[in-house]
Amino acid sequence: MARGILAWLDWLGGFFVRDDGPPEIRAARALITAVDAGGVPLNPARVNAIARDLGLEVSRQEAVEQTIARIRAALARHDGGGA
Repeated sequence: MARGILAWLDWLGGFFVRDDGPPEIRAARALITAVDAGGVPLNPARVNAIARDLGLEVSRQEAVEQTIARIRAALARHDGGGA
């Protein structure tokens, strides 16, 4: 009985304690998830800020789509997936 309760608490704790990396990685993942779900970034400055937080250089002349592709590549490198 106690083992079942402990297993349930451990499972439930997974919903509250998640370490998905540093804030800049979490923000980049959230952006890519939104884009993949069909979301269109309405604020290019926010996309550029996420890219800069990842250490990428960003040009004001670069299209948002290009910046998103570079963010996606940076996440792949971070997660060990290569470029």
